[in-house]
Amino acid sequence: MFPSLCISLLAEAIDAILVYSQNVEELLKRRKVYREIIFKYLAAQGVPVPPSSEKHLLIDRVKQYWSGQLTTHASESGERKPHTEVSAAFWKERARVVYDIRDLGEEFCQWFFKLLNSQHPLGVKSEERWGPQHFWEDAKMKFCYNTLEKNMEEYVGAEMVSLRLLSLVKEEYLLFNPNLNANGLKCVMSPHGLVLVAVAGTLHRDNTCLGIFEQVFGLISCPVRENTWKIKLVNLKVVGQNVLEPGMQMEKPSIKYESYQLQELYDGKELSVRL
Repeated sequence: MFPSLCISLLAEAIDAILVYSQNVEELLKRRKVYREIIFKYLAAQGVPVPPSSEKHLLIDRVKQYWSGQLTTHASESGERKPHTEVSAAFWKERARVVYDIRDLGEEFCQWFFKLLNSQHPLGVKSEERWGPQHFWEDAKMKFCYNTLEKNMEEYVGAEMVSLRLLSLVKEEYLLFNPNLNANGLKCVMSPHGLVLVAVAGTLHRDNTCLGIFEQVFGLISCPVRENTWKIKLVNLKVVGQNVLEPGMQMEKPSIKYESYQLQELYDGKELSVRL
């Protein structure tokens, strides 16, 4: 199971950010404090906000809430938390999981593809064992590929998903090279706590680039083992170089989905193939 970010390091980072932030607005405007985090926080506190509200409007609502200018559903029922406690709880509650979803996604991808590629007959062996233990029992995988013809495969269960991914590397001799730069990785969190990690990259066999891939993972933290994550869903799409028209160049692998489209994947809707 994939270990999450170290809590102590996150706590130190958060403390440093709080110290060097001059006010609430400066703190919440930081690039890595995502709109979804602020929205979820306000919803959890009973502060009504339109779902389509932009980040700067959500920040204004937080400032109003912390200053005591808003009436929430909780306060109407007689339950009211001191604002100093609420603001502290906001950071402490989110520190482990959602303070920086992108860092979590990047760390996951580094771990996952290193472990998967190590299963290649000529790969650098890993001390960690590949297997179904990294997946939830009801994990699902959808594998779409367009090489000589278009195909789609579906697998259900930790064992089946694990074995299919393993066969790509161990039996088909493929190696995954993810693009973890700005355009190659996108991460969001669903309203239910599932972290969606979308990554694009190139696919290789020996010294030949066969095409590009796009992979979306759904991760859920494990309640039994603290600070660990397991894979709930996998959506893998591959396009081979041989399907390109003569003279066409393959684009640099990048994620073109918007956050709401990744949310739709969690809701069971189909993501159109953009590769």
